[in-house]
Amino acid sequence: MPRVKYRTADVDLVARMMRAEAEGEGIQGMLYVGNVIVNRAVADCLDFRDVRTVEDVIYQVQGGNYSFEAVQKGNLFYSPAREKERTLARRVLDNWRDHPAKFALWYFNPYGPCPPTWYDQPFTGQFKLHCFYEPIAGTCESVYRG
Repeated sequence: MPRVKYRTADVDLVARMMRAEAEGEGIQGMLYVGNVIVNRAVADCLDFRDVRTVEDVIYQVQGGNYSFEAVQKGNLFYSPAREKERTLARRVLDNWRDHPAKFALWYFNPYGPCPPTWYDQPFTGQFKLHCFYEPIAGTCESVYRG
């Protein structure tokens, strides 16, 4: 059973986002970005209480900007999805998860060492240039269940 309900259009959205945000980090890096997208859709907490679908996650606006840099800037995000990324997107939508993004709700590329926290959320690990962060224990149990 998928972690989140999805349509073909959602597979394309996740595929485009994974490519735009992490193509340079290979298959593993793209899968980790996909983990964060799905985690946000199942998380019923913090900044993600009203985010229930893949489309909600991708186009969420926080602080006046889209949450994902690729949507703000358009780099590759507006290119058509490729079958390679669609296959990876279906994997994460269906249930693939792994550390350091297994329960992560945030990631970013700090252009330096990963800070131990990101907006007070604990660092869970790094893959190539991206640092991953999951919610403080007890603040978002839905991400651990979903």
